[in-house]
Amino acid sequence: MTFNDADEIRALFSELIGKKVDESFLLIPPFFTAGGDEIRVGHNVFVNQNCTFYDLGGLDIADDVMIGPNVSIITAAHPLEPSERRAATIGKPIVIERNVWIAAGATIIGGVTVGEKSVVAAGSVVTRDVPPNTLVGGNPARVIRSIRD
Repeated sequence: MTFNDADEIRALFSELIGKKVDESFLLIPPFFTAGGDEIRVGHNVFVNQNCTFYDLGGLDIADDVMIGPNVSIITAAHPLEPSERRAATIGKPIVIERNVWIAAGATIIGGVTVGEKSVVAAGSVVTRDVPPNTLVGGNPARVIRSIRD
């Protein structure tokens, strides 16, 4: 499928997550997920190509969010202790608040909230909460500056 198959993509994505997505939802394939039933998306959400959402811990994406190509949103992890790593998978929720832009190649790790109107710079690895109205970048991502409306 391509960008031109928007209606069919919305129908398939709705089936994947178990609830109908809004007509304003746009996704460019390919898209990868470990399940899908723990993903919730708002209105006017755009997901660019080659994104991966591991949603075991729950993934909430609010209205007006833009997600660039090659973004990974990973709610699943393993214990740090070597003897427990293969025995358990830990799910920690991720919340992407309203009007966020996650740029190309960024990775968001479980347990994080990305605050309203913030921007995650390309290639960043977000390991802790992002305050609203901020630009974060780097590995691990740090606040670069605030964003004014």
